Amino acid sequence: MQLAEFRNEPLSDFKGNPAYHRRMEYALDEVRNELGREYYLVISGERVSTADKIRSYNPSHPDQIVGIFSKADASLADRAVLAAADAFKSWSRTPVEKRVELLLRTATVLRERKYDFEARLVYEVGKTWPEADAEVAEAIDFAEFYAREMLRLAGSQPLPPVPGEKNYLCYLPLGMGIVIPPWNFPLAILAGLTLASIVTGNTVVLKPSSDAPSIACKFFEAMEEVGLPPGVVNFLACPGRTVGDGLVSHPGTRFVAFTGSKEVGLHINKQAARTSPGQIGIKRVIAEMGGKNAIIVDSDANLDEAVEGVMASAFGYQGQKCSACSRVIVATPVYGIFLEKLLQRLEQITVGPAERPENYMGPVINAQAKKSILEYIEVGKKEGRLVTGGAAPGEGYFIRPTVIVDVPPTARIAQEEIFGPVLAAIVAENYEQALAIANNTEYGLTGAVYTRDRRKLEKAAEEFFVGNLYFNRKCTGALVGSHPFGGFNMSGTDSKAGGHDYLLLFTQAKAVSENILI
Repeated sequence: MQLAEFRNEPLSDFKGNPAYHRRMEYALDEVRNELGREYYLVISGERVSTADKIRSYNPSHPDQIVGIFSKADASLADRAVLAAADAFKSWSRTPVEKRVELLLRTATVLRERKYDFEARLVYEVGKTWPEADAEVAEAIDFAEFYAREMLRLAGSQPLPPVPGEKNYLCYLPLGMGIVIPPWNFPLAILAGLTLASIVTGNTVVLKPSSDAPSIACKFFEAMEEVGLPPGVVNFLACPGRTVGDGLVSHPGTRFVAFTGSKEVGLHINKQAARTSPGQIGIKRVIAEMGGKNAIIVDSDANLDEAVEGVMASAFGYQGQKCSACSRVIVATPVYGIFLEKLLQRLEQITVGPAERPENYMGPVINAQAKKSILEYIEVGKKEGRLVTGGAAPGEGYFIRPTVIVDVPPTARIAQEEIFGPVLAAIVAENYEQALAIANNTEYGLTGAVYTRDRRKLEKAAEEFFVGNLYFNRKCTGALVGSHPFGGFNMSGTDSKAGGHDYLLLFTQAKAVSENILI
């Protein structure tokens, strides 16, 4: 099976191409007519309805119900695990080419319904048009990239020859796994985790975020449409701390693929480490967690470029990305002028309902998130000086781009992940101090440096301890294939999603040696 070389999915130019703009408006109208519909659990291909429900809401218009979902309990969770374990018997032996074809057909459906999925991202998680477009493109990229990667792993693996022996190595699936995607990338990360699991021959119980289950359900339906066998993926909307814990600790679970907060990730890791009666293998945890990412702006940086990069990194999707810039560390000679330019640029940012294309920022995800972010802003007022930001008007969960200056490197808002549009500005006396401040955190996900000095870039490449480091560009927007994504320390297991070693995390290698002299 030969596939063309991988290429990232192109983005839509909504401002420059009126056709894209019209297609997005049409999709928003079409999806709006579906809001409030009911969805079911799916176990081994069977739709299951329950009396208890989960509801998701539009964060731009909190009274608007996006979807109503049957809510699984412990017994249904156990049934889903058993269904996935049973499906593993045949799916693990399905030819690689058929599993790869399923991913390629899924990518085709995503392309055909690109704007439909984008509209759902706008309504359910408050993504603006460009942010939604980038996410659907990333989901397509994961499908295409992992299809090619599986063909590579399934091919002949070179081993040093041994006289008189025939040796080969193959990659086997782990078994049944739990996939727990986040609400902030409810399509792209969900697709990446799920498709990596199944293309390697594993089966899945998919537990979407309660803030974004309809997007997960529509993706599941797309996989069903292109031939996903019953039981290979089982769709289970349920609470995390009760039913979710049971999924992780189930003796039949062989791996957990998770993206979310540090607290939940550590809890999952702890749960998975406990051996349950009947468990036959050590559970593998693939976790991508939080970040407290910094951008360093050196004294010789192009300040206009740095302002654009910091603005996009800190306030794109309302700062609700694990890769978002939440600290900007600026050299003393340019600290004042950089902040002046940044504040001037932020005056141009509009905040409001995500379905309106003129808005650069939409809402944060829910009322609890808004409350937490505003509490951090109050903390920041005591630790530094608030120069702009705070709550924004409107019925949704809106917060203006917030900048707090003169923040000590050890302040809470310089150390704790806020997950919102709050930027702490920190002054550094020199480049060495800037690097030390950047590294002074329990996280290690992304970072960036703006400088024209090649020696300083080389120093950062050696000493800036993050999984994804960028020079003279923003610290968000990792591309599948080109920017394998995953961090160090409390940012996770450095899983490098979208990279050449990622699928290995979902497999186990088996070496076979034969004496050919007898």
